[in-house]
Formats: sequence, structure tokens, C-alpha cells
Amino acid sequence: MKIYDWHIAPNPRRLNIYLAEKGLKVELVEVGQEDLSLAPWFKAKYPHAMVPMLELDDGTMIGEAMAIARYFEEIHPAPPLMGVDPRDKAIVEMWEKRANEEGMLPASELFRNTHEKFAERGLPGAADAIPAIPELRDRGRARLTRFFEKFDRQLAENEFVAGKRWTVADATTLAAVDFAGWSDVKIPASCRNLQRWYDAVSARLSAKA
Repeated sequence: MKIYDWHIAPNPRRLNIYLAEKGLKVELVEVGQEDLSLAPWFKAKYPHAMVPMLELDDGTMIGEAMAIARYFEEIHPAPPLMGVDPRDKAIVEMWEKRANEEGMLPASELFRNTHEKFAERGLPGAADAIPAIPELRDRGRARLTRFFEKFDRQLAENEFVAGKRWTVADATTLAAVDFAGWSDVKIPASCRNLQRWYDAVSARLSAKA
């Protein structure tokens, strides 16, 4: 099997962080280009045109970072990084989803409507031109402020995003915070709990994956 990867991109990064914490090594095929686009041969192979994508030995193609993580969680259950029982699994999934929808997506909204190379690429994976919308920049920043504040409150009472242990929710949250930094949006000084968490998880070897 192999993973088609764009190593600097946020979605592949959260998967790579997860795999590193899992202790798994999978062949990576880099498909990103210097002009911040995906290689034409990859888009022809995989018309959904998004990364990461896992290709199994039988040719099955599985997209979406968390779908791929779920596949590996099922075949390599230890250590459990997506929850240990029904209650824990639901909590981990809840916070991972919040990190994605309230952190990753507004960071993407801001970046895609700000960076010059994405002036006609307002939506990921779109084959046709999608012009940037300047108004979405302010909305992206506002959404990120809410994201930082919500996760700061959660981390006031928890060592990690979903509780006492590192989980895949931490991978997505870390990727989201760093993605926001691409647009010079940093953790507010008032979010001391989030900053404490960020410093700790950034020091883990998996953060360098």
C-alpha cells in the first residue's frame, strides 16, 4: 500500500502525525508541486484531486484523512488513538470533528481567499475556476478566534484535547493551529491553556512527521 501525500499540506500532515504516534511507516508518494498545485498525473489517477489518498494493494483508493486513520486504527488497534470504549470513542470523534470544522476549515477559508496562488482556487479539488471572495477573509479570522477560545476552555480542564490521553483529535487540532499560522493568525496571548497544550504537543516527535 502507499499514501499519496503533499507533505506540507494540513490534511496530510494530521494523518502523518497520527501515523507517527501509531508507530506505523507507510510508503509516501509526494504529489505536491512547487507552484502549490497537485501533479497532473495524480489528478488523472484520482479525479477527486485531494490529499491524502491511501491506495491499497488491491487498487482500492481511500481518501480523507480521518477515513484513512480509521482504516489503520482497525487493522492496528494498539495503541488506541481514536478512543478505547464507546463513550471515549464518541468524545474523541466529537472533538476531532470540532477541530476540523472550527479550526481546519476556517484556516483553509482564510488561506484560499488570501494567497495569490489561490485567486482562482477558492475550493479544494475543484476542476473549474472558483474566484477568491475577499469577505471570507474576515469571516475566517473571526471563526479562528472562536476556535482558539473554545479549545482554550476545553484545555483548561484537560491535558489533551479529548481528555487525559493523546488522540487523533490532538493531531487535527495541531494541524489546524499551524495552518492558521500560514495566514499569520497565532494563538491569542489570552489563550494560555491552548498555548500550554500547543507547546507540549509540538515537542512530541510526531509533530515533526
